[in-house]
Amino acid sequence: MAIRITPQRRVPIAWESVIHFQNIDQMASSALKSNFYKWHRVLGLISLVPVIFWTLSGLSHPFMSNWFRPSIAQEVFKPLAQSKMKPALSIQQVLDSNHVTAIRNFNLLNFKKGTFYQVLGADSTYKYYSATNATLLPHGDTDYAEYLARYFTQDGTSALKSITLQTGFDGQYQPINHLLPVWKVSFNRADGMDIYIETGQSRMGTFNNNTRKAFLWLFEQFHIWQFLADIGGDTFRNVVLVVIMTMMLFALISGLTVYGLMWKKFKAIKQNRKAKCTEDKRFVHRFHRQIGLIVSFVMLTFVISGLFHLAVKLHNDEPAKADYGQVIKRSDLTISNLALPVTDSLIRKIGVVSFNGNTFYQVTDDKKQITYINTKTGKEQTNADEDYARFLSTYYHPRLEVNKFYGRVKVDQIRQFDNEYGFINKRLPVERVGYPNGDNWYIETTTSKLATKVAAIDRAEGLSFIFLHKYFGMSWAGKNIRDLVSMLAALGVLVVSLFGFASFIKNK
Repeated sequence: MAIRITPQRRVPIAWESVIHFQNIDQMASSALKSNFYKWHRVLGLISLVPVIFWTLSGLSHPFMSNWFRPSIAQEVFKPLAQSKMKPALSIQQVLDSNHVTAIRNFNLLNFKKGTFYQVLGADSTYKYYSATNATLLPHGDTDYAEYLARYFTQDGTSALKSITLQTGFDGQYQPINHLLPVWKVSFNRADGMDIYIETGQSRMGTFNNNTRKAFLWLFEQFHIWQFLADIGGDTFRNVVLVVIMTMMLFALISGLTVYGLMWKKFKAIKQNRKAKCTEDKRFVHRFHRQIGLIVSFVMLTFVISGLFHLAVKLHNDEPAKADYGQVIKRSDLTISNLALPVTDSLIRKIGVVSFNGNTFYQVTDDKKQITYINTKTGKEQTNADEDYARFLSTYYHPRLEVNKFYGRVKVDQIRQFDNEYGFINKRLPVERVGYPNGDNWYIETTTSKLATKVAAIDRAEGLSFIFLHKYFGMSWAGKNIRDLVSMLAALGVLVVSLFGFASFIKNK
């Protein structure tokens, strides 16, 4: 019997090549997914502790700034009109009686101990001279700081624990408060209340009780990482934070990429488990993926706005120019401050400034309008507040930058806070000096200080931070709702990170 041998069928060479390349593609795809997954785990682990720090401290912020924020009886001091203070002597008589030949500025004020000229001397310290007999009030600046602190708190009975001059910022009086120097007035009270007073402008920097101090410490150490600044300075801290947040960004991107590459596999595993009715042993991984997808946009807004914020801080990391320091000779004060063409009942504050070769009395009325009167001629100078703002803005500009601007500089007064010049700047009213390139410089002419400067990059960063990081887009719903939404967002990021860490532990 003959045996019939059937020839073996061969796959054509062309198809063998296709299959070969398909296998290579599958292997490459698998390697790519594996690498993305590996880097996602590594970056996620590196970011875990910073995320815990930032989310927990972020959760505490609404308690510090809203729900547990201490209240105070008065937030604004309203000075008496000059007509009610009834000064008997002019500033010239007071200076001559005390043999003072030069000053930086002065003001007329009234508190429990009487009516005084508050004189900022050439040595940049305040002295208080009676407007009745020209005698010097010992410890006048501390007495006035205590008076203001008691006015703001409406506390006339608590013992004074301490009063110290603060010339720099610290954990309890942070740079966001802007005003320096200030007196820190501490009362011997159960709540540990501290009031920060700027006597030169009769205003309050901020106030803290024991609860707020604790929240401030938590936020400073775990959100802005002050411990890094204490080790290596602000630039060192900001660079470290930029590196960490960049890792967080890549951890987020790699996680989304892993899910995008492997979502079919995840779906198939889920369907097979349901079909076989088997127990879900990887529910931690599943929750990490699902919640991660839900909060991924929130994480992206937090990280991008935070990175942008830090990048702009590094960009603006340059030493500030010293405050404009005028010294005015007594001989320049020819016209008496009590004989000015402004009704005494309207005068709320008076000072003196010198610029462009002239010296002026700077008079603020009850509507916060500022009038300039030449100290030698007694004539009012029109548009002088705008001119002084231009002068100061030029002073605070680096000299090389001043010559770069072509076109008219626009100056207008700002009397309330807005998205660009926010309440954190403290100072009002200010003159906004707008340059043709879009930069705005805000000048408080009554103190001759630069309140803030806003360039195009600062404006973009400010908007991104308040809307993407602080959720000001929810302000229409009220501060409580906005804070709740921001807390839920931070909590979602924290939960995703903890589930990610748990899934890493289960894989070991």
